[in-house]
Amino acid sequence: MNAPLVFTGRPERPLAQAMTRGWRCRCPNCGKGRLFRAFLKVVDRCAVCGEEYFHQRADDAPPYFVILITGHIVVPLALAVEVAFSPPYWLHALLWGPLTIALALALLQPVKGAIVGWQWANRMHGFDPDYPDDGMLADRREDGKP
Repeated sequence: MNAPLVFTGRPERPLAQAMTRGWRCRCPNCGKGRLFRAFLKVVDRCAVCGEEYFHQRADDAPPYFVILITGHIVVPLALAVEVAFSPPYWLHALLWGPLTIALALALLQPVKGAIVGWQWANRMHGFDPDYPDDGMLADRREDGKP
């Protein structure tokens, strides 16, 4: 049995498009404005469409997913190299240490952008104007401005 459809009167926000735009570090709403003002600092609002992002709460999710993705790439490669060539440990450290750091740094911003896009598309954490706590979130911005 299918769940009944409920009309909310709000336009649908496409999840895949929002996450793809976030992955490209662009505004999930318009796809044109920058999503980050610094490496991991999300802009307060999009310079192009005005969508507000100061209330997003990606928190610890981006590092968690980056560790998960990086581990799923590096560990199988390290095991394959070990089984095929049995190099000394110093060579493993020389190969996999820099690769792990490079992957983590390269993935952190796109993953955070995708998570912000996911939150935006699902109207989570302040992206829903009908949510009762949204007014209180404005008081918690980093720069202290309302």
